[in-house]
Amino acid sequence: MKNMITSVILMLSLSALSCTPYHAQGAGTGAAVGGVAGAVLDHRNPWRGGVIGALLGAVAGATIADISMKGSQEAYQNNRPVEYQTDDGRGVYRAEPDSDYYEGNGHTRCRKIREKVWEDGRLVKDHVREVCKSETYGRRY
Repeated sequence: MKNMITSVILMLSLSALSCTPYHAQGAGTGAAVGGVAGAVLDHRNPWRGGVIGALLGAVAGATIADISMKGSQEAYQNNRPVEYQTDDGRGVYRAEPDSDYYEGNGHTRCRKIREKVWEDGRLVKDHVREVCKSETYGRRY
């Protein structure tokens, strides 16, 4: 049991090094929720349930963060709505550019992207994300 916990901690630490801040935030949130849920559901061995729940939650959280980032970037680049669905159609993610477009300090271009997530036909998330594209001006080697 002690070796399993050490292995899990090592694996999570190594995987966190390759994550972007968005992946890490999604994985952290997913791990916390999954760990609590797993500990509550496994009455006989809450530690085992917590570790398994944290692992599954971390993977799910990082995946959701990745879908959100890719969708908002694609909506920004193409200036049109983007929609992803699960195979069974129960989960839907939609990102659409808001009409607001503004220039920042002359070196960045930002656009607001509205993200919506539906589960079983019910809206569960409605969020506005600001996506910026930066440009560098300077000499090249």
